[in-house]
Amino acid sequence: MFRRTFISLTAGAALLGTTAFAGDSAKDIVDTASEAGSFATLLTAAEAAGLVDTLKSDGPFTVFAPTDEAFAALPEGTVESLLEPENKEQLAAILTYHVVPGKVMSTDLSDGMTATTVQGGDLTVDLGDGVKINEASVTSADIEASNGVIHVIDQVILPPES
Repeated sequence: MFRRTFISLTAGAALLGTTAFAGDSAKDIVDTASEAGSFATLLTAAEAAGLVDTLKSDGPFTVFAPTDEAFAALPEGTVESLLEPENKEQLAAILTYHVVPGKVMSTDLSDGMTATTVQGGDLTVDLGDGVKINEASVTSADIEASNGVIHVIDQVILPPES
């Protein structure tokens, strides 16, 4: 579970709650992301990793969702390689590193908080220069879904090497 320390975003960061797409909390995380139109790579990866049913389940989940542009910024061939069946376990580890159990809204965040992801690694919140999760900037926050919340990030975050 995530530490209680993963819970007051500054007023400027709260403005991130005005999203680029309207979250319909009657839709689950997968349907909400699909409707947004900027998460095709994430959804393709979730399907290849066998995670779609989980992300459609009751949850709740907090997903730090990299955009298609974030995936495109990875070194050439990385996404294609990860989508190959023999890399399913590695892909699942990367994707579950973007998911925290429970529903964590932007107002629950404070500088230096950590949260344990579904993958098992920890994410750290930095409010020093905008809102960052590890090194990824949150570009849109608090997109509610029926089974959790999505926070859009501008980078794919990778779990630490074990």
